[in-house]
Amino acid sequence: MEIRLDDQNFDKVINDPEKAVLVDFWAIWCSPCAIIGPILEKIAKDYEDKIILGKANVDAVPINARKYGINQIPTVVLFKHGKPVSGFIGAVPEKNVREWLDKTLAEIEKKEKEESEEEKKEETAKENNENNESSQENQKEEKETEIKEPTKEEIEEVIKQSQKYAEKNGLRLNPNKAVVKRIARGLLLNERKYGARYCPCRRVSGNIEEDRDKICPCKWHKEEIEKNGLCHCGLFAKK
Repeated sequence: MEIRLDDQNFDKVINDPEKAVLVDFWAIWCSPCAIIGPILEKIAKDYEDKIILGKANVDAVPINARKYGINQIPTVVLFKHGKPVSGFIGAVPEKNVREWLDKTLAEIEKKEKEESEEEKKEETAKENNENNESSQENQKEEKETEIKEPTKEEIEEVIKQSQKYAEKNGLRLNPNKAVVKRIARGLLLNERKYGARYCPCRRVSGNIEEDRDKICPCKWHKEEIEKNGLCHCGLFAKK
């Protein structure tokens, strides 16, 4: 079962009384998100009797993205009874995701068996109070201004600028042109929305000082390239 999440239905969904909820925090222009998304959808079908898959586009859940400290995407979090139990960041291989999920679900089941009836009642009351407070906060819906779609020429210009930076710093662009175009589009959309070309795979908080390091090329890209061969969003790669 798959559900699209926003700030209005987020708390209701993650508080499912029977199943754990696997939430995929993603964005359209995030390259690693396009890799992990289909993996999670496949796994959700195999575990449909145990979990619900929630797809949370970070632009649709700004309140909850801040609440749970989602600073990089894709971030995957498993909730049970409205509480985050475990999670991971990045495009993790399917085998590893299954192993993590099996282990986490087993731990949840063991913990629930060990809990006394009184503890369960207290926890339920506490979660109900949290739900009421969250519901009141979520009644104020934020209207986002319409963002103009970047033109082909603008995207090509961003790619040229990125190419020059890569050559100057001993790097190269991702050989996958479709990925590069998707990231360039995301940079332009962030520039229109937030005023700067923030990395599409990092959450923008709105605090200029806090977000300064996330402007592409971000503070962490060289360290990520050295470690993984690519920066987190997949724009720059090792030569």
